[in-house]
Amino acid sequence: MLHRGQESTDGAGGGELTVPMAWLYAEYIADELLRTGDLMPPTSFEFRAGRDALALTIFLSDTSGELSGIRVVSQLETWLSLTAYDQPWQDWVRERMAVLAAEAAEAGAPDPDLELAAAAWRWLEETELLAPDLDAVPGGGPVPGEEDGPKVWTPAWRLGLPLGHLAIHLF
Repeated sequence: MLHRGQESTDGAGGGELTVPMAWLYAEYIADELLRTGDLMPPTSFEFRAGRDALALTIFLSDTSGELSGIRVVSQLETWLSLTAYDQPWQDWVRERMAVLAAEAAEAGAPDPDLELAAAAWRWLEETELLAPDLDAVPGGGPVPGEEDGPKVWTPAWRLGLPLGHLAIHLF
């Protein structure tokens, strides 16, 4: 019996380690976009929220299963539209995750990429971060002092998604 993580990549059970390359590559692209945007320190929870939201967007939007370094620039518009403010991103994530989980179940093999994506999605849904309450600002104007403004606990994805969207714009 093989230990978890030692399944063959071809499903034959050859004992080779299955590496979740699609997820790791999506996470790398998201990390680079956020670092280029220089929006927050890479050690912050906000950075992690942005990276995970972007990585999910990148991973789940790759319907052909072929994330390619050459195609990254051509995918920026797709990622921008998926992360836009008026889009039901969280519903789209749930639907795509369900489709991929059904495909993995049908194949009868664990999908390490999907497992990491599911862990990121759980963290984004279950973790709350203290963020400025933009809805509480009268007239939508700027808050006099960043420290003085009202704050509210919000799911990490609600903070990470706009940060990821802005990072794509800045790229």
